[in-house]
Amino acid sequence: MIHPRFLLAAMLSLAASLGHAAGLKFVHIADDADGPAIDAAVWSPCAEAPQKVKVKGTTVSAVLDCPIAAEKMPLIVISHGYGGWYLGHHDTAEALADAGFMVVAINHPHANHADMSEANGLKPLRRRPADIKRTIDFMLGAFPDAAGIDAQRIGFYGFSQGGYTGLVIGGANPDFNKLPPRCADPKAVNCPPSTSQVQTAGHSLPAESLTHDARIKAIVVADPLSVVFQTADSVKDVQVPLQLWASQLGGGAGASPKDIATLAGLLPARPDFRTVPNAVHFSFLTPCPPQSRNDACVDAPGFDRAAFHKAFNAEVLAFFRKHLIDRQQSQ
Repeated sequence: MIHPRFLLAAMLSLAASLGHAAGLKFVHIADDADGPAIDAAVWSPCAEAPQKVKVKGTTVSAVLDCPIAAEKMPLIVISHGYGGWYLGHHDTAEALADAGFMVVAINHPHANHADMSEANGLKPLRRRPADIKRTIDFMLGAFPDAAGIDAQRIGFYGFSQGGYTGLVIGGANPDFNKLPPRCADPKAVNCPPSTSQVQTAGHSLPAESLTHDARIKAIVVADPLSVVFQTADSVKDVQVPLQLWASQLGGGAGASPKDIATLAGLLPARPDFRTVPNAVHFSFLTPCPPQSRNDACVDAPGFDRAAFHKAFNAEVLAFFRKHLIDRQQSQ
């Protein structure tokens, strides 16, 4: 559990670290032999005062297309959960950019809020880690401001299925036999027993090694899809520094508090493990506007998502700063 005094100290630490506004631009990663096109949002430090900018109905605090002047910035890649998108964690991205990081958040192709055509089945879980590798390749190569990135200081943040993605990128090999039934209908949100299913528990699937990427030096995951990582063998190769967050009340498919706690105990390198009191699964999504009726905006009674995110962002920033800046400077 997180002690209130610890949260206050983290909030003060974040406030003291912010010296810039977050520049924001949008990029398109073209399709290639390794996968379909990826749309992404990129945040970076900016000397100009931020403005309220509306992007597809969501208001963010940013400076559009602010010139990138800094060099050798650490890069953080953000991966959303099921049905999410690249602005689903924009407050965390803004906090990191304000503190001197470059941040890229992607829409996983055909598995995001605007296009769920391939969101179900096993295909998106197999493809997600490859999406991250292709994004890093782009940011270090074709991205116009690639010179501003330090290729030796790359981190990752993921939520829910995005958390699963980070674990795989960090070396984990999931056991898909542990998954509950997944719908054959790519647009279905729930899978009633009467519908066609592409895989059910008890059907043996071959073990497979998915995309890993040793360029990522620090990982933060929140309420990850963890039912597929319930054996020591599945996570034995995860050695990268890892901060693992869990909601006390849960609510995410395949991301129960019990499974996440089991995962924490199986990881060979002890993670920085935090459980957030009274939080539900969606509490890790960016705070919602007042009077929002979206189910993803509903927290448990008495939970203050905005206050939690100030502390959460500060702790995520401190973790990345420790492993991507302080540790490398001391070497």
